Amino acid sequence: MRNIISLNENWRFVRKDAGLPASLPGDWQQINLPHTWNAVDGHDGKGAYYRGKCWYAKSFVTPEQPFGKGRVYVEILAAGQQAWVYVNGREVTYHEGGYSIFRADITDFCREKEDNLLVIACSNEEKSSVYPQSADFTFYGGLYRGVNLISVPETHFDLEYYGGPGIMVTPVPENDGGASFSLSAFVKNGDENFTVLYSIYDPEGREVAGACRPAEAPGVTIYVPDAKKWEMDDPYLYTVRVLLQRRNEAYDEVLVRAGVRSFACDPDKGFIFNGVQTPLRGVSRHQDQLYKGNALTREDHFADARIIKELGANTIRLAHYQHSQDFYDACDELGFVVWAEIPFISVMNNDPKAHNNCISQLKELIIQNYNHPSICFWGISNEILIGGISEQLVENHKELNALAKELDPTRLTTIAHVSMTPVDGPMHGITDVESYNHYFGWYGGRMEDNGPWLDNFHKAHPEICLGLSEYGCEGIITYHGPNPACKDYSEEYQALYHEHMAKTLAERPWIWSSHVWNMFDFGCAARNEGGVAGCNNKGLVTIDRKTKKDSYYIYKAYWNKEPMVHLCGRRYAQRSGKTTQIKVYSNQPCVTLYLNGEKKGEMGGEKMFVFEVSLKNGFNTIMAQAGSVKDTMTLEKVEKEPAIYVLPEVNARAEGVANWFKSVGDLDLKAPMEFPEGMYSVKDSMEEISKNPKALQIVTEAVKLAMNMEVKPGEGMWNMMKSMNLETMASMAGSMMPEGFVESMNAKLIKIKK
Repeated sequence: MRNIISLNENWRFVRKDAGLPASLPGDWQQINLPHTWNAVDGHDGKGAYYRGKCWYAKSFVTPEQPFGKGRVYVEILAAGQQAWVYVNGREVTYHEGGYSIFRADITDFCREKEDNLLVIACSNEEKSSVYPQSADFTFYGGLYRGVNLISVPETHFDLEYYGGPGIMVTPVPENDGGASFSLSAFVKNGDENFTVLYSIYDPEGREVAGACRPAEAPGVTIYVPDAKKWEMDDPYLYTVRVLLQRRNEAYDEVLVRAGVRSFACDPDKGFIFNGVQTPLRGVSRHQDQLYKGNALTREDHFADARIIKELGANTIRLAHYQHSQDFYDACDELGFVVWAEIPFISVMNNDPKAHNNCISQLKELIIQNYNHPSICFWGISNEILIGGISEQLVENHKELNALAKELDPTRLTTIAHVSMTPVDGPMHGITDVESYNHYFGWYGGRMEDNGPWLDNFHKAHPEICLGLSEYGCEGIITYHGPNPACKDYSEEYQALYHEHMAKTLAERPWIWSSHVWNMFDFGCAARNEGGVAGCNNKGLVTIDRKTKKDSYYIYKAYWNKEPMVHLCGRRYAQRSGKTTQIKVYSNQPCVTLYLNGEKKGEMGGEKMFVFEVSLKNGFNTIMAQAGSVKDTMTLEKVEKEPAIYVLPEVNARAEGVANWFKSVGDLDLKAPMEFPEGMYSVKDSMEEISKNPKALQIVTEAVKLAMNMEVKPGEGMWNMMKSMNLETMASMAGSMMPEGFVESMNAKLIKIKK
């Protein structure tokens, strides 16, 4: 029978390209898996993190086979981003792609009944043939999901086909209340002596259906009467057991879980699940935590899923790569609808090998995860037009979409468009459904622009099922104030933004899905924004999972059916002024507020309730009650609020913009812009402008003033931005740029000769 042996304990590791060792190195660091060498520097705020080749080594003894002759495989659950595997000094496999399972048959490389040396080299160096190429997150290196040995008889379920489980399960609900389970098992080295036994069990372990097929033709469809459906609120899971039998002996066995469900998307009705219109409202998720990087345990993954479940979300976009089987398992168990995708993101590399890498990563994603009932959508790219568009890029997308439909015709394909993707153009109509990443109210425009944009697109393309795949803004729990504004990074502005967005989406059930960017703050070593370096702080929860920001609770009020009430602003703990605003989120129809034990008001409303109160000097106790639920906090009235509540850059930026305009002089900024030949202008790309230090200085100052983003060649997110021209960036920024700002930038640039 199959024997799976964890190899996660007692590895030797060296954080440099030390080369292939001849024996187990005694001077390398001893570690356990999962492990990443970027657990600290991947988000410690120092700006750079180690990207190189590192080595892991471990000794092992091959397991005995009960049937004598058998095969031994090494299974790597993920290795960021490229990996070389050696056994006893000989290379057995090489793999490109940092997020998927891969295996290798090492039988012929092993010595029986004595120690063998397993060595794995990983590299997270940039390579033109491996995606992601450039993106707004840390590319962690290491064996961050663990390693197994798998021992099987000579005849076994296939372990070598793109890391898949060797079985495909496709449950389809029938009109009579039953379900048909189409089952395909893939047997290696089978003959007429072998049969495949299928059994389907309910969650209580009772067998509800079964079948037997010859190993040489193992496919079959089994009918399950009175099948219970997999619902978001009741994720009912069947277990399918596939047993490889030789006469009266079992040779191999695979267990997978499956759920019976149906789904579809309609441009006017949105997402339809098990025949019921069910708007998907949820979050996106990255896989890292503070000072763990992406080396998470199964317990870590399930804890994340439970935090999201508490929010009341019914969908998760797993960005921007294949996530752990542990997290997909959690989604199966807890009832989330999942969008799973490959890391084809931001910039397309023209190297043909890079497209081949997209193909292999898409095959691994689908083949390895086909059986998860939570997954309903395969994503083929994210914000890919940041790097520009070409005929080849469009054709590559068409090929990826066709491949996804060929491998899995049961699910829908999707794409996440960058905000500047034209409403009309060749990127539309490729996938089954589409979504946009919009940050109106943060990177450009106003939050109030979101609803009209969505409505206008829906009117222009009534045939397209439209979603909102990313939206959000930074919220840093240090910053507070009574008058939140865009780009002040305050917890209050983030809450204000999400109040608007939650309402906007609730009013548009035809939006098939929406995914907050992001559920958790996550590592991005290249970032330095809002006084916090090394992280993207758009999460509803902090990267250490210790603090749920106020914005978390507005969604809980909209999405969670359990009675709740939440007092906002508890970290805005020291307040000045004659009065202060107390904001309450609740899914109950009425909220009562108490100040220092005295009732101050009762208010009916929908999700958000705002009270104005006068605090007494010193400490004050606030309590909100909504039906049977209560929440309290303590606030202190002070003469002057702490300076730390305001990011110094907020005031400095306003002064900087004023000085910027002074430096332009008396130029008529309302006159048509000019673009003299041979001179720089806003029509030039960032890469072109970087060739001239003076032009680059103008642009970097402008981007910092308008968008509070650092732009330096070769650093941060340069690879994502270098192909963008300034006109495009300005259109993204929209009303964030003061009137005349683009014109003034152009006026400065056209004085500089190329």
